[in-house]
Parts: sequence; C-alpha cells; structure tokens
Amino acid sequence: MYAVIKTGGKQYRVASGEKIKVEQIAADVGQEIVIDQVLAVGNGSEIKVGTPLVSGATVKATVVAHGKHDKVRIFKMRRRKHYQKRQGHRQQFTELQIGAIAA
Repeated sequence: MYAVIKTGGKQYRVASGEKIKVEQIAADVGQEIVIDQVLAVGNGSEIKVGTPLVSGATVKATVVAHGKHDKVRIFKMRRRKHYQKRQGHRQQFTELQIGAIAA
C-alpha cells in the first residue's frame, strides 16, 4: 500500500517502512506525527484519488532526525561588467519513518 502526501509545499510518494526527508517540521525526535494531507492512496491496481484530498485518509510517521542538506552554491555573473556574486545556504530537513497508512 502506498500514498501520495503533501508536506512543506511538496508531494511525496510513500509506503509503509520507508524513510523520507521532508522540509523541516516542528516536532521532537521520536515523536509520532499524523499527516492528513493525503492526495492519493493506492493498493496494487486499485487507486483512490482525492479532490484534492482523500477524505479520512491519514499517514502516521515518526520523526527520526533533524539535519541540514548539502550546501547549495549560487553564483551570478555578468560578463564584461566586473559583477560576480556568490551565495549559498543549507536547507534544513526532517527525516521521517513512515508507519501506518490508513485509507
């Protein structure tokens, strides 16, 4: 069984037992959270698609860790104008262990 969830402005296809990295969620490590923004639920050849959400569907997940992704480097340059700009940042993430998917 799998589900398509929405969190942090992005969509993820998840199945029970998977680990995923999502945008940072304000929750403690070890805490169980419930994601109720489920866009679709599938089981084999059978799929239930919401308009926009599947009513009554939830995904339970446990927070495994918080961290930062690798640095993203931004370099801007205008040729012949002596303009160069360097920037960079590290986006924070939350790692989730997907538990039960309830349709």
